Amino acid sequence: MLPTAARLHTSGEFAAVVRSGRRAGTRRLVVHLLTTDRQMPARAGFVVSGKIGGSVVRHRITRRLRPIVRERLATLPPGTDLVIRALPAAADADSAALASDLGSGIASALRKAAR
Repeated sequence: MLPTAARLHTSGEFAAVVRSGRRAGTRRLVVHLLTTDRQMPARAGFVVSGKIGGSVVRHRITRRLRPIVRERLATLPPGTDLVIRALPAAADADSAALASDLGSGIASALRKAAR
C-alpha cells in the first residue's frame, strides 16, 4: 500500500494530471506526470480499466505496480503527481517488465516536462 500522503485521492486530482501533465507511453503503460510548486512528496495514482480484464487481473496489475511506484516516488522532485494507466498488454506482464516500462515512461515524461 502507498502511504496516504503519496496517493492521489479525488477524480479532480487525477483529471488535472491527465489533462495538464506530460504523457509518455510504453508498450504496457501510459505515464502522465505533472510537476507543481507544492513542496510535498510526490504522489501517484493508478488507472486500470475494466477493458483489461476482470477484477482479479486488474488488482494483480495494481499489486505489481504499487511497490515499483513506491520506490520511484522517492526519486521524483517534490510536488510531482503521477498517474499510471495500464494498457491491455500489462495483463500478461511480469513485475520486471512493468518496472522497465514504468522507468522508461517516467524518464520520458520528465524529459518532456523539462522542455
